[in-house]
Amino acid sequence: MVDSPLVPTQLYLISPLETGGDFPQRLERALSAGEGVVTAFQFRVKGLDQHEAAMLAAPLQKICAEHDVAFVVNDSVALAKRLGADGVHLGQSDGSVKEAREELGRDVQIGVTCHGSRHLAMEAGEQGADYVAFGAFFPSQTKETEHTAEIGLLEFWSELFEIPSVAIGGITPDNCGPIVEAGADFIAVSGAVWNGDEVAAIKAFAEKLG
Repeated sequence: MVDSPLVPTQLYLISPLETGGDFPQRLERALSAGEGVVTAFQFRVKGLDQHEAAMLAAPLQKICAEHDVAFVVNDSVALAKRLGADGVHLGQSDGSVKEAREELGRDVQIGVTCHGSRHLAMEAGEQGADYVAFGAFFPSQTKETEHTAEIGLLEFWSELFEIPSVAIGGITPDNCGPIVEAGADFIAVSGAVWNGDEVAAIKAFAEKLG
């Protein structure tokens, strides 16, 4: 997920909480439609033990590898290590970047949720985070919005720091324009893709990001 100013904003897909059933087929369709647009996929499940989570993750991780899309585990350093994931995404209560780096090694991408806080983002950067995530920018149907972020934060970050930023929270093809213009390196999306036709949604985002 290393980015440069010459690379346009890319999509960072986040799974729905239900990743069984036909979800692997849906992911395959989404990634096929998003070649060159989707750069990462975050496996996000709640309330499962590590063994169950690993079984659900395996086919999704394989699909991501086939499409050269980074497979990122949400919250759990232990699961990321077990799976040999490409990355782990840490919330503010999921442990430090330093500890995750010691556990996972230098090649694993580590991202950190920073809400709407410059301070948290700079702190994460100092600890060696590979990207910082800001949001929510819009009300989200995927999870309850506890924290909000201003679009100006993306402008501030992109002008001063080289660490890539991820914008998250209620972002759709219709409202992503200002996020892109503000300099977000990645747009994290879940409901905007999985709550309808995933192929149509990916193509709609691609038109706005190209």
